[in-house]
Amino acid sequence: MDIKSLTQKIDLTKLYKSYYSATTQPRLEMLEAGQFICLEGQGAPGSPLFYNSIQTLFAVAYGVKSIYKKLLEDFVVPKLEGLWWVEDGKDALSVSREQWYWKLMIRMPAYVTAGDIEHVKAVIFHKKKLVLAPRVSLENGNGGLVVQCLHVGSYENETITLEAMKLYMEKMGVVQSGLHHEIYLSDATKVPTHKWKTILRLPVKQFGI
Repeated sequence: MDIKSLTQKIDLTKLYKSYYSATTQPRLEMLEAGQFICLEGQGAPGSPLFYNSIQTLFAVAYGVKSIYKKLLEDFVVPKLEGLWWVEDGKDALSVSREQWYWKLMIRMPAYVTAGDIEHVKAVIFHKKKLVLAPRVSLENGNGGLVVQCLHVGSYENETITLEAMKLYMEKMGVVQSGLHHEIYLSDATKVPTHKWKTILRLPVKQFGI
């Protein structure tokens, strides 16, 4: 085995290509579940808590990456994801953004353990003073039947894409069965708003089941 093969990074976005890709037309897909580091909160997407949660989650992700780089099992930290919901089944647009709940997520390789996560959480809590670190969890999920679509543009215009997805769901005889799911393919700090790419994903089941 040569040195290059020993130091090659695992890229989860390529390993699970169907999970990290979508077309601009709604489609039904069956996805494989994975494991994710997660951090839950409530409030507007632009709130300090939201940004601090993103910072903390990536700090944990890169801390885990550092461990496995030394073990010659390095990996590329994947895209940020989010689940979104509001209480009591209300429509998200009918309440203030401060009432939105979210769970931010980053996928981890299958070989990452809960012990790894706990170790990294403790390190960044004490060294980087990231007070949200203890709230990070390692969870399995996000598999199953979904309707998804690639949204291009600002997050505020997602309703247009979601309406197309709901029409497609009616046509296919499926109904939403889980939380609104987004995968952020673009770096919002580097890419113009009109070019942002976001996978919108809705878990579904056959109508009447």
